[in-house]
Amino acid sequence: MFKKILIANRGEIALRVIRTCKEMGIKTVAVYSTVDAESLHVRFADEAVCIGPAPSNLSYLKISNIIAAAEITNADAIHPGYGFLSENAKFSKICAEHNIKFIGASPDMIDKMGDKATAKATMRAAGVPCVPGSEGILPSYEDAERIAVDMGFPVMLKATAGGGGKGMRAVWKKEDLRAAWDSARQEAAASFGNDGMYMEKLIEEPRHIEIQIVGDSSGKACHLSERDCSVQRRHQKLTEETPSPFMTDKLRKQMGEAAVKAAEYIKYEGAGTVEFLVDKHRNFYFMEMNTRIQVEHPITEQVIDYDLIREQILVAAGIPISGKNYFPQLHSIECRINAEDPYNNFRPSPGKITNLHAPGGHGVRIDTHVYSGYIIPPNYDSMIAKLITTAQTREEAINKMKRALDEFVIEGVKTTIPFHRQLMDEPDYVAGNYTTKFMETFKMKPVIEE
Repeated sequence: MFKKILIANRGEIALRVIRTCKEMGIKTVAVYSTVDAESLHVRFADEAVCIGPAPSNLSYLKISNIIAAAEITNADAIHPGYGFLSENAKFSKICAEHNIKFIGASPDMIDKMGDKATAKATMRAAGVPCVPGSEGILPSYEDAERIAVDMGFPVMLKATAGGGGKGMRAVWKKEDLRAAWDSARQEAAASFGNDGMYMEKLIEEPRHIEIQIVGDSSGKACHLSERDCSVQRRHQKLTEETPSPFMTDKLRKQMGEAAVKAAEYIKYEGAGTVEFLVDKHRNFYFMEMNTRIQVEHPITEQVIDYDLIREQILVAAGIPISGKNYFPQLHSIECRINAEDPYNNFRPSPGKITNLHAPGGHGVRIDTHVYSGYIIPPNYDSMIAKLITTAQTREEAINKMKRALDEFVIEGVKTTIPFHRQLMDEPDYVAGNYTTKFMETFKMKPVIEE
């Protein structure tokens, strides 16, 4: 087992990893930028190393600084968390070259699944259902037009190196294809340095449902059932739940088997998710694979009593998995609490938290790195907490979430707590009747002063 793990991340996920390491008797090293010096992950790690100034490219994305921090502290493994370098093949490779275990996917695996066009081709070969579309990257606009006409509109153009909704365009008729092609390529080139595009049939009324998988070094994999991540804004998830209210036992079994087939076909090692789009007829199609831990992993942990970070560490140390598939025994919902103003188009709201009161009670979990007096920097993602409620039924989990949101006080900055509180009363959400288009029609109700 590892003696010391460096966490190449910040905020709540860094603190989350530190907690499991402490429980396993493993020493931890936090890295931090100058603006994160007072973050809780820095305080609770056994050691901490400043790796640069606030900009990510000078700190959390600077591989040489992170490797140097690992070497001077004698860390024998690095946990990358999510985001930043968690799916960076070069970082995974450099860790191996320095005899530091990267707690995540191999460089080859990241390359294979990180490029979405390559990932789709791999999944087709594995026999996993894929959305109809182009075979790999489109060589030219003329190819895009030909395939779109053959396939039929609507279609979705996607950047092969994409993420966060950048380089994506829905096209409903042929006349709009050229403009969408040009703008998507420009955005992709600016965002990722890669303007490669592929095309898929646009799935109408889609649900975004992912299957959590874990694979070990022997090539064996298991699944831990699904998470419904369909409530999104600009392709960024806002809330997640498991089990999905849209699922049937038959569909859960089929999707779980497909995800395990995908993981075993590529001999995947570590924790990851196989992401699917599911249409209104409950047909499911492979979308992408995330070769890392997910933001929303706590809800899976809650419904099957399973520490996914611990499992990541065990697998990375060469310990085989049980091979057992897991199914939810409870219902769990996660609300991402962001420092954003939901009444002002979710504008970011960095600044000092002047007062904080966190909810508690049975079935309430909070993953956060903030506290009263903490200054939220403007340099990073705006998520400051994850509020998770777990109960016997979905109705009870929603009611528990309402109560927890009512108790949650964060003053000094604007947060998405009011949005989530209104969401929990929204009839379509309460009925489980939502798709990835849900936020296109959701409107915040004005505050009524008493």
